[in-house]
Amino acid sequence: MTKDVIALTPKMPDLPTLLAGLYAGGPDLGVNTTADGAVVQLCAPDGRPLVSVEAPILVQVPGETTRLLNHAVGDGPVWWTEARASTAVAEAGRLAGSFAGRLATVLGGTVWPPEAATTDVVPLTTDVSAIPAPATTAPAVDVLTAGTAVVIQDRPLIALTSWLSDALRTAATSDRALQIVTPPTTRLTLPTRTALRGLPNRWVVQDPEHGYYDGLSGAVLHWKNGTFTPVLDEQGATKVAEAFTPTPDTGDRQLILTLRTRHPADENIVLGRALETAFQHLTGAPPAGWSTAEPVNLPWSTRQLTELARARAPRPTWLVAVGQPDRPALATVRVLRTPAGVEEDITLAIGYGGDGTPPLDTIEDLAAELDAEHGLVTLLTSLRAARRDLTVPSRLEPPPIPVAFTLGHDETERISRARAEHLPQGPKPARLGPTLRPVLHYSLGDGTDAQAWATFQHLIQHLKQT
Repeated sequence: MTKDVIALTPKMPDLPTLLAGLYAGGPDLGVNTTADGAVVQLCAPDGRPLVSVEAPILVQVPGETTRLLNHAVGDGPVWWTEARASTAVAEAGRLAGSFAGRLATVLGGTVWPPEAATTDVVPLTTDVSAIPAPATTAPAVDVLTAGTAVVIQDRPLIALTSWLSDALRTAATSDRALQIVTPPTTRLTLPTRTALRGLPNRWVVQDPEHGYYDGLSGAVLHWKNGTFTPVLDEQGATKVAEAFTPTPDTGDRQLILTLRTRHPADENIVLGRALETAFQHLTGAPPAGWSTAEPVNLPWSTRQLTELARARAPRPTWLVAVGQPDRPALATVRVLRTPAGVEEDITLAIGYGGDGTPPLDTIEDLAAELDAEHGLVTLLTSLRAARRDLTVPSRLEPPPIPVAFTLGHDETERISRARAEHLPQGPKPARLGPTLRPVLHYSLGDGTDAQAWATFQHLIQHLKQT
């Protein structure tokens, strides 16, 4: 399995310190850079990468090391320097651990996982000339075929790091699937789950007793023609792994808001305010931070977020935001330019334990405020039985159940208020906001009856008719 080792230090690793760490294998190994200098690699004498080190990230958002690594650090910002060892060379994992241990020794701080830390010189004894050269220079990719990029991970929690994000983007650009292979104890963060949700990308679980299966669907998989594909039974149906059992209901719940906002494309636009309002309304505080990958490293700032999206336009911008450490809350945002303006597609998930109650009675007030102040187009509110910490296990989880659907006033007028208010079957909408320009809010249930999905589908079909 891949060995990922992270040095967490209060001081920034400068170039001399990085080089001192990289020479953990002695003077015979070489050092080079890739990705325009963003990745430094420790290489065997033949140039084969052994350890790849990403540029250090200053994590200024509290709680991120605990959320992603279950590894607490002291108060204040921390520099996150991640090393990824080659899976092809036996010594590479120990070299990564020695690199991280040396950084932590020189700069203060800690290493994750703690047992990987060392400052020993690790001699290269493997005959690398007998090992086939890797088919890719991408540090995150372990196996590359004509149709698939395979990433092998052994971390307890797979976050959508810049390593993984780059691998996903590169795979998509080359018309390849990205498939992540993990042990069955691994979980995904919600951003990673979202990134792998659409085929041909897959989360491949390697179970020692049951072989390979898809961690999101349970489909039994096998390696065929350079990719992991489902195993079919005699009737041509996909087999489901025995290990893909339902998660026990612990009483934990996730409140999920899926909303779209639309703004005029002018120089005064400020993005992120709808998300900030939803966070404030449901958690009592704005987001703690945001970033374009995990760990989330930047303090929350609608101004900086807007500047990034403007600089990338007309290309879409994707980002993730997290809440305060005491309240599991995580959101993804996609900003895109459309003929109608600038739109934000937002998914916000908030976790509640068995002793917590999702505030469903406040959704109407939130919807009215989002419409009045932030250009609400639609809002779908759902509830699901799932982990409070918002992570995704490789087991069968029940889908979210719709609780309410809201149409912003502009979208109501576009559809026709008469059509939107008069359904042949289903719920009668409540009017929110101004009488002449109302928001229509459809109550679908309390999040416990799966029949709400059928009601929601009938509603959407009715609204789409012209």
